[in-house]
Amino acid sequence: MSIRYVTALTLALCASTSLSAQAQDTLVLYTSQPNTDAQSTVDAFKKANPDIDVEWVRDGTTKLMTKLRAEMAADAAKADVLLIADSVSMESLKQDGQLQPYLSVERSHYDPALYDKEGYYYGTKLITTGIAYNTKAAMQPASWSDLAKPEAKGQVAMPSPLYSGAALIHLAALTNDKTFGWDYYKALKNNDTMAQGGNGGVLKALASGTKSYGMLVDYMAIREKAKGAPIDFVFPKEGVSMVTEPVAILKQAKHLAAAKKFVDFVLSQQGQQLVLSQGYIPAHNDMPVPEGFPARASIKLLPFDAALALKQAEQDKTEFADIFGAQ
Repeated sequence: MSIRYVTALTLALCASTSLSAQAQDTLVLYTSQPNTDAQSTVDAFKKANPDIDVEWVRDGTTKLMTKLRAEMAADAAKADVLLIADSVSMESLKQDGQLQPYLSVERSHYDPALYDKEGYYYGTKLITTGIAYNTKAAMQPASWSDLAKPEAKGQVAMPSPLYSGAALIHLAALTNDKTFGWDYYKALKNNDTMAQGGNGGVLKALASGTKSYGMLVDYMAIREKAKGAPIDFVFPKEGVSMVTEPVAILKQAKHLAAAKKFVDFVLSQQGQQLVLSQGYIPAHNDMPVPEGFPARASIKLLPFDAALALKQAEQDKTEFADIFGAQ
């Protein structure tokens, strides 16, 4: 065997080992995104970062949090990055010391209300709750107070905050607003409002005409309208609540450099373009909104304090159950 052959073989083996090492840089992602969205998010990140492999686990936020906390209790947590529905769940992990801060360079493109000021988590999109209504309804609502009017009696449906995380955040936003408070929910109950299940049930009731008005997340109503359903959607003049699908790095992350790259990616213009293509409002200030949505500047957001909402969550559920019953 010639020296030249041995040298070439050695170089080839070294190159192969180097490429293998690059491919072994792995990121573990836990997410509550719908399967299709999660797959497209992972694919886009891997395309932008071909040297990083991604292992991901997908489930609903509640089940994912249960799994994560069980792993943490057993000192066997696997996730590097968490991408879940709401900031209240992230706030609970922050307060428990399970997240680590990261001041992403992309944060300058975001409203400070959409991320933790210390960098523990960042909102990646806006999924707002407004008013949807059947186009045959007698009234075209423009305000939250319209749902408590006599002409809406027995014709309003809303998701239960005992079932829906978005509904619990919406309740916190309204009850902590001095214009509404708990008196508003009492007025809804007195107006025979149906509070049951999640957003899907509200959409079905409106599309079928069983109910005329409802509290509903924006994209569900707007997508159904685009498909020809007799539904329209209103961003009430007082403002809308929001779920921001935040991203965060876990304290015990074993692949920190990859985790930071993932946070930067989902916050970048490229990552936010993906959010737009999925049909959601990007959290990035400079991005447009999906077709069918009003101009970003016209969408008013209700103030929301994730730490306060977390503190009040159990009390809010109890108060709601006292008014509406356990539904």
